[in-house]
Amino acid sequence: MKKLFALLLTLAMLFSLAACGQKETQPSDNQGSDSQTEAGPYDALPKVELVGADSTGKGAAGQIFGEYVASRVEEITGGKLTIDYHPNGDLGGDADLLRQAQTGDIAIVVCQTAPVVSFIPEMAVFDLPMAFAKYDGDTIDAVLNGDNDFHDDLSAAYEAVGFHLLGFLQNATYRLTTANVNLATLSDFNHLQIRTMENPNHMAFWTAIGAEPTPLAWAEVYFALQSGTIDAQENAADTCVGANFQEVQKYLACTNHILYCNQICINEEVYESLDPAYQAALDQAVADAIAYMRPQLEKIDTDNKQILVDGGMTLVEYDNDFYDTILNLDGVQALYKNIDEQQINGLGTKLMNALAG
Repeated sequence: MKKLFALLLTLAMLFSLAACGQKETQPSDNQGSDSQTEAGPYDALPKVELVGADSTGKGAAGQIFGEYVASRVEEITGGKLTIDYHPNGDLGGDADLLRQAQTGDIAIVVCQTAPVVSFIPEMAVFDLPMAFAKYDGDTIDAVLNGDNDFHDDLSAAYEAVGFHLLGFLQNATYRLTTANVNLATLSDFNHLQIRTMENPNHMAFWTAIGAEPTPLAWAEVYFALQSGTIDAQENAADTCVGANFQEVQKYLACTNHILYCNQICINEEVYESLDPAYQAALDQAVADAIAYMRPQLEKIDTDNKQILVDGGMTLVEYDNDFYDTILNLDGVQALYKNIDEQQINGLGTKLMNALAG
C-alpha cells in the first residue's frame, strides 16, 4: 500500500510540473503568434558577397551607377547579398576587369560599351555612327533593356563568352565634337583634323564624312589643340569640361555620333549559382539604379554643355535632316553594311528596326 501511495504521489507531482510548464510557455507562444510576420525570401539563404568594379574617373556616371547597385541590392536583401565594390580602376582597367570577370576572379563590371567589343564582337553595334542620334532616352532604353529580339540576341552574345548582361545605363546623351572650325554644315567637316579613339569603325566614319581622323594619346590632346596640330576632338560633355577644352576650342558641335552608354554585366556562372531570389534582387537593384541615374545623366550633360558655353564656346546643334544626310552618304552606308554583316551578324538591322518601332 505504501508503495502504491508513493507511486500515485509521484505521478501527481509529475502531472503538476507538466501543467506548470505548459502554463509558463503559453504567454510566450501567444506573444509569438501576435507578432509573427511572414518570412522574407532571403531569411533562409546564406549570406553572399560579390566583388564588383569599374575603372571610371572619380565621380563619373559609371562609378555612381555601380555603387548605387551595390547599395540597393544590400537594402533589398537586408544585407544578405552584398557587393564589395571597387571604383576608379582600383582593380585594373576595363580590359583587366572584363578578363577577371570572365574567369570568375571578380563578379561584376561596369564600363562603357567600347571596351567590351574585344570580348563580345557584337558590341560593335554601338559603333554604328549616329544610330541613336534621332531618338530620345525612353525609346533607347526600351530597346536596350526591353523585351525584344535585339536585346535577346545581345544577351545571348554575352552568355556565349561567359557573361550575363544585367543592363545598360544611358539617357540619350552622346559624344560631341569640339573644334576651332564652325561645323555648321556637312562640308565644314572636309579635311578636319580630328583626334579620335583608335577604333577602326570610328575612324572609318570620320573619313566617310570628309574628316581626317588622327588617333592621339589622351595626354597630348589639349596641347595639340592649343598648338593647332589638330583642329578638333570628340568626347562626352563632362569629359570635355574635365579636360578644360573650352580654353582651346571655339565650337561645341552636337554631332551625337556615339551614344554615351555604360553597361553592367556579371560572370554567367556566378549569376546562375545565385538563388533565384538573389537573382531577382540583383536584377531589381540594376533596374532601380538605371531609373535613379537616367535623370542625372541628362542633368550632367546639360550642365556641362553650359559650362563649356559659359567658357566661351559656341553651341552648334543639328536637326534630324542633318543626321539623315550623313546616314545616307555612300561611305556611311558602306560602313553600316560592313559592321552589320561582317562584325555583328545582322544585329545592326535588328537595332534599327527596334528603334524605329
